[in-house]
Amino acid sequence: MSARFKLLGISGSLRAASFSTAVLEAIKAALADKAELTVYRLNDVPLYNQDEDTATPPAGAAALRAAIAEADGVIFSSPEYNFGTSGAMKNAIDWGSRPYAKGALLGKPVLVVTSSPGSTGGIRAQAQLRESLTAAGARVAVVPHVAVPAVAEKVKDGAFTDDKTKNFVLSGVEALITEIRFVEHLKKGA
Repeated sequence: MSARFKLLGISGSLRAASFSTAVLEAIKAALADKAELTVYRLNDVPLYNQDEDTATPPAGAAALRAAIAEADGVIFSSPEYNFGTSGAMKNAIDWGSRPYAKGALLGKPVLVVTSSPGSTGGIRAQAQLRESLTAAGARVAVVPHVAVPAVAEKVKDGAFTDDKTKNFVLSGVEALITEIRFVEHLKKGA
């Protein structure tokens, strides 16, 4: 990995003590000397409303779009609610995908990471997220599902508690970096 990569980590949970945010903070700490990761909370992003999706969208939506556009790659860290992603995460994808065929997510390398206090690690939210991101034109990193089960035991105080979990999650980030490099290569050849 290279320090030149600027990553954005979007937390799909609005909760103050969010596990999704904790996972992103742990990734940020693990990558400190290799890449820059900015953790982004969605608390100020309004629900998507096409009537408000104008040349001057709501400030929270505009800020999200700008953060996605400025990043080399995006990590979507989501909880699992009722076997799917959170409404906040889906809303972020909706704002990031617009305007149609020109949204900030178009061609953007992305990685999906889910977590849960349960034994499945939010795995059931993965397919939904991957499908929505693909529909938005994002380049979803080709990697087995990155899910963190028993997250309350595996992430504490902004760090991973065991090397197995840390290495597993970072292998997903490495796949994202590979996708970023591929996109850069394509741009240079264009």
